Parts: sequence; C-alpha cells; structure tokens
Amino acid sequence: MAFGDPLQWLIIGVIVVVIFLWGPQKIPELARGLGRAKGEFEKASKEFEAASKQVTSGGTGTAGTTGAAMGGAPMFAEKSGDQILVETARALGIATEGKSREQISQEIIAKTKSQA
Repeated sequence: MAFGDPLQWLIIGVIVVVIFLWGPQKIPELARGLGRAKGEFEKASKEFEAASKQVTSGGTGTAGTTGAAMGGAPMFAEKSGDQILVETARALGIATEGKSREQISQEIIAKTKSQA
C-alpha cells in the first residue's frame, strides 16, 4: 500500500500547518512574498553569472564599463589592492599619507573592531 511521494505529504502538511497558524487569508500574501523572493534570487543569480563570465573571459563588455544593475556605476573598476586599501581607509576616516600598506591595514582593522 503506497501513500505517494513523501515530499508531497510534507508539502501538504506544511500547507495545513500554515492554514491553522495564519488562516486562509494569509496564504496569498505568503505566496506573493515567496514569488518575489524567488524572482529576486533568480535576478541576482543571473547578474552574478554574467559578471563572473565577464571576469573570467577577461573582456570589458558591459560589466567592465557601466552596469544598469548598479545604477549606471562601474561594476568592476580595475583597481589594485593598494587603491582599494587606500579608498577603504579614507572611507573610514583614516589618513593614509606617509604610511605603509601594513600600517594602513592595521589601522583599518583597529577602526572596524572599535566600531563593532
């Protein structure tokens, strides 16, 4: 005597629990929210795939110039590690003039720990 797929029974059980907890009026709201979340996840996944393909191919197509997903801002500006380090330090209000890379790194770490 087979009762069907256990996954089907699990889904039915979850639906019954949702109906008991929130009532049948909330089911459409929950479904809309779930649909929106799924759509956002798929959109982000596609953008990530496109960006990763662009980076691995070494091209400078739309991902290297401006991206509509980022509000027209550069998605992948070609910066060195030192440039990123200095920009991060400046964003945190740390003076970088005359300091070594190691000193700047340590100050960034100290600043972020003190803000946490």
